[in-house]
Amino acid sequence: MAAKEHSFDISAKIEIQEFKNALEQAKKEIENRFDFKEDKAKELNFNEKDKTLIVLATSTNKAKTIKDILDSKLIKRNLSLKVLKEKNTESASGGNTKVTYQLNDVLDDKNTKIINAAIKNEKFKVSTQILGNEIRVKAKDIDELQKVIAHLRKMELEVSLSFGNFA
Repeated sequence: MAAKEHSFDISAKIEIQEFKNALEQAKKEIENRFDFKEDKAKELNFNEKDKTLIVLATSTNKAKTIKDILDSKLIKRNLSLKVLKEKNTESASGGNTKVTYQLNDVLDDKNTKIINAAIKNEKFKVSTQILGNEIRVKAKDIDELQKVIAHLRKMELEVSLSFGNFA
């Protein structure tokens, strides 16, 4: 009988529903906070199609506070803070500040190569295959796959890694 080969996929996918739940919780907290009561501009707008989040606030400090509130809600929902990447900060009408964040849920070529190289450099007894925005890791021994996952979790990457499709 031939030995069964085991595998899993590495990606940067996030649970979009958990992200939306964290967003809603943050909006509720901002609505009820005393330091935001008088502010006209205190918005968190998520565009799912473009995968962008826009924070609109009366000042840069208030925008940072709104982001901190959102960060705390993301952590409570077991989402990494790496899911949002700041794109730009600009002045909006009425002296307000507008900060745009990009949802960081795709493994780009650079990160894919870094992950692939890290696996190869550690000389794990696995084979890797790049499948677009995912990496499939195969091995005959499940323990080897677990070692790869443990090693990748220790790495400091620009994206939050997600492991799935265990077979």
